[in-house]
Amino acid sequence: MKATPLAINDVFLIEPQVFGDDRGFFFESFNHARFEAAVGCQVKFVQDNHSKSARGVLRGLHFQDPNPQGKLVRVTQGEVFDVAVDIRKDSPTFGRWVGETLSAENKRQLWIPEGLAHGFLVLSDTAEFLYKTTDYYAPEFEHCIRWDDPTLAIKWPLDGAPTLSSKDQDGMLFSEMFNV
Repeated sequence: MKATPLAINDVFLIEPQVFGDDRGFFFESFNHARFEAAVGCQVKFVQDNHSKSARGVLRGLHFQDPNPQGKLVRVTQGEVFDVAVDIRKDSPTFGRWVGETLSAENKRQLWIPEGLAHGFLVLSDTAEFLYKTTDYYAPEFEHCIRWDDPTLAIKWPLDGAPTLSSKDQDGMLFSEMFNV
């Protein structure tokens, strides 16, 4: 496994070693000891989630406070543009975002530690998205930052308007949420 640190502290692009031939492929999608060594901290996952979405669906930018969730995300079918936003006020990268294309083909994963908001845009006809979390889903603590927040200025690879849930349509501005 190769873990590449990204422009936000503690966020890593994880690339597994894939073994393939004319029969197909094999790779280790998760190994606890190697993962902790790669990201440099102890991590305990408590929940796995799986979603399927159509082209143009944008989910996010979600986070929980309290009960923040670290997430290890990957795509098993299709392709997404995955985004993490640093919302840790004491972080030198507070208010910055990173985005990576994750797909079933490239088999890359993104480690998003606690204290970051997360969202993704589906680029393929459909995409199946799997993620491990370090805390349980607690809807009473879930918050949403607007996907098109002008302060964050995320460069989503959009072709037209995204499809949003009502929760995501009602997301708050970053500046209002964090008093910046």
